[in-house]
Amino acid sequence: MRIISFNANGLRSAATKGFFDWFAGEDADVLCLQETKAQEHQLEDAAFRPAGYHAYFKDASTKKGYSGVAIYSRREPDQVLTSMGWDAFDDEGRYIEARYGELSVVSFYIPSGSSGELRQGFKFEVMQWLQPILQQWLQSGRQYVLCGDWNIVRSALDIRNWKSNQKNSGCLPAERDWLNGLCMDGTGWVDAYRALHAQGEDYTWWSNRGAARAKNVGWRIDYQFVTPSLASALRSCAIHPTPRFSDHAPFAVDYDL
Repeated sequence: MRIISFNANGLRSAATKGFFDWFAGEDADVLCLQETKAQEHQLEDAAFRPAGYHAYFKDASTKKGYSGVAIYSRREPDQVLTSMGWDAFDDEGRYIEARYGELSVVSFYIPSGSSGELRQGFKFEVMQWLQPILQQWLQSGRQYVLCGDWNIVRSALDIRNWKSNQKNSGCLPAERDWLNGLCMDGTGWVDAYRALHAQGEDYTWWSNRGAARAKNVGWRIDYQFVTPSLASALRSCAIHPTPRFSDHAPFAVDYDL
């Protein structure tokens, strides 16, 4: 089973850059998208509906052209969920979950705090609110794959300029402690990339400033976190920085499922 996670930074823009042509050759079972930056009615054209896939969207209702998540799935899910019960989070279009039997695949878009103190404060609120929910999911007996842009790096391996970013959103100690706390060895969420590449230094996002991508001055902030029961199902993964469809790169994981 191949699952791809990708922050499109505008799905219509990514499509014009050939994203769906690339996707057609990836033989994916599920595609989790973040930052669609569109309303569903704007994505009804065949260009956004690849043959053989069911498409599901959760748009931002607070502001048009903002945020938004989606799941494309070969198999029709048994159930699709788009609300976690907190309007401030749900209305920004940050969560969608497809359920297949005992397996859940989630597309998450965790807020960025880089625009200022107000949004950083909201990001911390989201982190605090999510923690018991994610713990409950771990204990639920379901198998989960949590895809998405989490806007947080985990360690120096996940960012080129570690020291100079210690006071910047996405690399703040409190953010990293929270994310790493979710990934406690043996009992917590398993970072698919890190489980497969213990010392890997690959990135999934690059600033549009200063030729960051050309110089590979990046951050790894796009993840697939899985329940411990799925750790043994991890087979391989790949980050695809080229072709360039967005400031993020698609992240694909192959599972023995």
